[in-house]
Amino acid sequence: MSLPVAALATTAMLRRTDPVRGAVERLAQTLPARADATVLLDFVEDDLREGLDALGDVQAHFHDMLQALQRETLTPVALLNAGEDLHVLQRLEDLHEVVTHLRRRLSQAAGMIRRG
Repeated sequence: MSLPVAALATTAMLRRTDPVRGAVERLAQTLPARADATVLLDFVEDDLREGLDALGDVQAHFHDMLQALQRETLTPVALLNAGEDLHVLQRLEDLHEVVTHLRRRLSQAAGMIRRG
């Protein structure tokens, strides 16, 4: 079943403005139209957003560490402060959990596609 040109243009625009939404829409086109597929798509979208958010926090932490290490004067306190961030450790745990969820959810999506 092919999509009308307007739908294709809308899908392309979604991918550019919100890559997560565009990816989920692309997956939705492949999955069968069932209630469990809709729920799965919601979970995939939530997990992708959460993972990217956690990844951003981890990236920001490393950016802050680089800035701290580039200061003219490095003190023991500054180094300890730069390396201490319980928040980033929690975000790494969150990221691990999200990656595990996404792996399972994509496996479920593959099974739905296979069964049709």
